[in-house]
Amino acid sequence: MNAPVTSTEDLIYSVEDGIARITFNRPQARNALTFAMYEQMAAICENINQDRSIKAVIMTGAGDKAFASGTDISQFRAFKTAQDALDYEARIDRVLGTLEQCRVPVIAAIAGACTGGGAGIAACCDIRIGTEATRIGFPIARTLGNCLSMSNISRLVSLIGPARTKDLIFKARLVEAPEALALGLLNEVVPDVETLQRRATETAKLVAGHAPITLEVTKEAVRRIRRTLSREEGEDLILRAYMSEDFREGMDAFLNKRAPNFKGK
Repeated sequence: MNAPVTSTEDLIYSVEDGIARITFNRPQARNALTFAMYEQMAAICENINQDRSIKAVIMTGAGDKAFASGTDISQFRAFKTAQDALDYEARIDRVLGTLEQCRVPVIAAIAGACTGGGAGIAACCDIRIGTEATRIGFPIARTLGNCLSMSNISRLVSLIGPARTKDLIFKARLVEAPEALALGLLNEVVPDVETLQRRATETAKLVAGHAPITLEVTKEAVRRIRRTLSREEGEDLILRAYMSEDFREGMDAFLNKRAPNFKGK
């Protein structure tokens, strides 16, 4: 029996034949996430953990331009204190931790750009399928001048290694689909969006037909193997980035569509 559809304007959630689908629905903003969208995503994952009828999840973005471009930058305007920065990164660690601990396989169907927090979400997923136009990266060193959460850095190092993690962030580049496939950022590349959605559904149905306990135990074992920096271990790093003049400059430059002038302060 299918679960009822629970949707908001910005995030659409549905379940059909045991396959859940989460769609970021802000194509006009390249599917940038609001804080409310993050919280709804976490709540959905918690609900899935209680609903044994759900066997797999597909995550995707509306349109063909972006999977998700990270957090909506306009929300950073409210940051005034050190606690604002710590609370934000704590939220990201909590929400993405909830996604990563979702008991069923999560498949990311990635069309177009997958950047910043969107790439962090994709890294939490178990299987990532892209198109030939998919690009993945964390361009914060040339845009905002902030930093990734500690769990995001830990996850990325586990996925592609420390040297490639630094290369990706230091150069602030977006990795094209063939390189993303070679690095392990993508598991599979298909020609176009139509094929992407079909392949994601096929993959979800495939894993949904397998022994759920085997998948659940394997997923949790892999998660436990990975060493994750705690928030406390990285608190000084988060404050160094978010309390800097460079972050204020980067945010203002981004919102006003100009090149930032970083000064290392």
